[in-house]
Amino acid sequence: MKLLVIGNGGREHAMAWKLIQSPRVQKVYVAPGNAGTAQEHGIENIAVTTIADLIEFVKTENIAFTIVGPEAPLAEGIVDTFQAAGLKIFGPTQKAAQLEISKRFAKDFMLQHNIPTAAYAAFTQAEAAHQYVDRQGTPIVIKASGLAAGKGVIVATSTDVAHAAIDQILVEQRFGNAGSEVIIEEFLQGIEVSFIVMSDGQHVLPLATSQDHKRLNDGDTGPNTGGMGAYSPTPFIPPSLHAQIMREIIYPTIQGMAQEGASYTGFLYAGLMVTPDKQVKVLEFNCRMGDPETQPIMLRLKSDLSILIEYALNGTLDQVETEWDRRVALGVVMTAGGYPDNPAKGDVIKGMPELMGKRNEIHDFHIFHSGTAFGGENGRELITAGGRVLCIAALGDSLKIAQQRAYEIAEQIDFKNAFMRHDIGHQGISYLHKSS
Repeated sequence: MKLLVIGNGGREHAMAWKLIQSPRVQKVYVAPGNAGTAQEHGIENIAVTTIADLIEFVKTENIAFTIVGPEAPLAEGIVDTFQAAGLKIFGPTQKAAQLEISKRFAKDFMLQHNIPTAAYAAFTQAEAAHQYVDRQGTPIVIKASGLAAGKGVIVATSTDVAHAAIDQILVEQRFGNAGSEVIIEEFLQGIEVSFIVMSDGQHVLPLATSQDHKRLNDGDTGPNTGGMGAYSPTPFIPPSLHAQIMREIIYPTIQGMAQEGASYTGFLYAGLMVTPDKQVKVLEFNCRMGDPETQPIMLRLKSDLSILIEYALNGTLDQVETEWDRRVALGVVMTAGGYPDNPAKGDVIKGMPELMGKRNEIHDFHIFHSGTAFGGENGRELITAGGRVLCIAALGDSLKIAQQRAYEIAEQIDFKNAFMRHDIGHQGISYLHKSS
C-alpha cells in the first residue's frame, strides 16, 4: 500500500520513517516534507499543499490512507473534506479539533465533563484581564486561546510579567488571531508529562509515556518553545497513575466528545501536571502527536504503525496491542540561532553524512529533521530552514545512557550558532537516582 503523511516537521519525519518499515507499505509520501524525509529510502516528498490538490493526489496515486501531522490542517477542516470525498484519513474533524484550536473550548469542555484542570477565566478585553490578575496575584499563567505553535503560554512570576503578557497577547497581538482571547489560569506546581493515545471514536489505545522540555534553556528556564527535547518512557507515570489518567482524563474526554456530537478519531495528546500529592490535571490538549515526543516514541515502537492506524480507522482499536522496545529513547533538539523569536535560516549543516553512515551500522539512534532544506552553493547542501532544525534521538538501557548517547551524536553536528539544551531528561534522571 501507499500512504500519505501531511506536514514538514520532525514529528512527520518520525511517523513516515516508522510507516515505511512495514512490509505492507510500498511507499510513503510526505507533503511537503523536509530534507530528512527526502533522503529516507521509500519516502518521497511532494510539493502539494492545498486540500483540493492533496485530494486529487490521493485519488490519482491510490493512497490507502492519509495521516495528518500538524494542527493547522486539522483547524482548516482537512479531515472533514477528505471524508466528504470518501477518502480514509486519520485525524479529528474540525469540530473535534476544537480541543486544541480553542483553549477556551477545551477549558469549558473539561469543566462540563468533570475533567481535572486548573481554575481559569477567559477575557477578550485587556482591562478586565489586568483587573483579574490584580485580584488573583502571582504566580499565574497567561495563555493565548488559539493556536500559537506551543509558544503562547507565559508563566508569570510577578504582576509586571503578567500584565506585560496580557498586553502582548491582547493589545500588541503578538500571536495574531490566536490572541484574540486570553485564558488566565491558576499556577500549578509539579511535574509536567505528556500522555498520547490513539482513538477510534470509542476505543482508546495508549502510546508510550513521555516527558517534553518546553523551556528554552537548561534548568527549565527561559521562554516557552515548541519543545527542546523529550524522552520515553517517563518514570513519573507508574502503572497506578497510568490507570488514573485513563480513568479520569482520557476516557471522559473521548466519551464527552462523542456526547457533544464530535466523535474523536486520531491522536490525542494530553499535557498533564502531576502534583506533589499525585493528583493529575490537564494543562492542555493537542489533537495530534507531540513534537518532539513523537521522535523518541517512534524510535521505541516495535509494532507496525500502519496496522495500528488501520485498526483505528476501522473502529477496532480494542482488538490490537502495542509492542515497545524495552530501552529508553531520548531526543535532543538542535535549534537555529535566534530561536524562538527570530531564528536564522540558510546555514550549512555539517557532520551529517558521516553520522548517517554510522547509522547504517548501529541501529540505536536516528536523526529526525524539522527545519531543514537543500541549498548552499551547489543547491545540494543540507541547510537550516526553521527554528527547530534537528532532533537527535537515541536508545539506551537506561535514561542516563540514552541521554549520553544522544548528546554524543549531537556534538558531532555543527552549523552556525547551533543551540541545544544540555540537560534533557534531567528531572527523570534525578528522580530515578533518588529512588534507587
